[in-house]
Amino acid sequence: MTTATTNLDVPVLTAKDFASDQDVRWCPGCGDYAILNQVRKVVAKMGNRKENTVFVSGIGCSSRFPYYMDTYGFHSIHGRAPGIATGIKLANPELDVWIVTGDGDGLSIGGNHLMHVLRRNVNVHILLFNNRIYGLTKGQYSPTSEEGKKTKSSPMGSIDMPLSPLSIAIASEASFVARAIDVDKNLAGVLERAGKHEGSAIVEIYQDCNIFNHKAFDYATAKDAKLDNILYLEHGKPLVFGKDNQKGITLDRTRKPKVVTLGEDGVTEDDLLVHDEGDESLAFLLSRLTYPDFPEPMGVFYRVEDDCYENLLEKQVEDAVKAKGPGNLADLYSAGDTYTVKD
Repeated sequence: MTTATTNLDVPVLTAKDFASDQDVRWCPGCGDYAILNQVRKVVAKMGNRKENTVFVSGIGCSSRFPYYMDTYGFHSIHGRAPGIATGIKLANPELDVWIVTGDGDGLSIGGNHLMHVLRRNVNVHILLFNNRIYGLTKGQYSPTSEEGKKTKSSPMGSIDMPLSPLSIAIASEASFVARAIDVDKNLAGVLERAGKHEGSAIVEIYQDCNIFNHKAFDYATAKDAKLDNILYLEHGKPLVFGKDNQKGITLDRTRKPKVVTLGEDGVTEDDLLVHDEGDESLAFLLSRLTYPDFPEPMGVFYRVEDDCYENLLEKQVEDAVKAKGPGNLADLYSAGDTYTVKD
């Protein structure tokens, strides 16, 4: 632990302080390493205390995450991390609660639980690692795998329509929705904003599984390609992209998005869509932009302030106590309809 202190004589923690003594057991070259390093830096930068921070995971490669953070943590069961995290937050609203999940854990068996923690606006931060494959179980196609994906469970190619995690999040009324890439410098800023958000925050992170789905996101990470294939979102700024920022997104006459080139046919920045983090409809439209037809947006898609579930529940309990008194278990057991069973 660093010896630096605040004016309250509380030690200032660094990223190294949040590293546990456990050996990190991901495959060499896995994108999870980059995410882990950034998360440690972000929680330290935010001034988090180890004893006040909890990481909850389900099942999958990403779900080893709690072992590698020197904080409280739960390695829970498949898809159920949102339910457990909700219980933790309700029991102690002062805790900073993070959920780590994957495209399989969070969107297949856990899809129902993910939807409800988002719609309730529980104040938790959700990191959804998306590598478009089942890595832990050795390479089956996942809910986000592209159509035609040949895997051990789809040898002739997947015929399933892939899910869009962010489209689901927006439709589920999440109050903070974002996307980043494991090796992109933009990841730290997105994580920090998600960590500071009051309410349900979800960040989809494109993550390379170099064993079973290597270079799935090469178009978004290769130096010679990513500027033409990635659209970095900035609130209040026009949707421009490309090596020289000469391309943009606008709407055609049917209100569908299309790519245009600035300077061609008289197109200027005034003709482009302008990003607004408070516009839910625009956020959903952006979540539908996919490579290769469009550049894929990165950054914060949507952010809105709303009441958190745990605060509303606490207020409801306070109102009940005020109206009916504190109560006791004996009265509760005998309340309502009762029945007497006679011989």
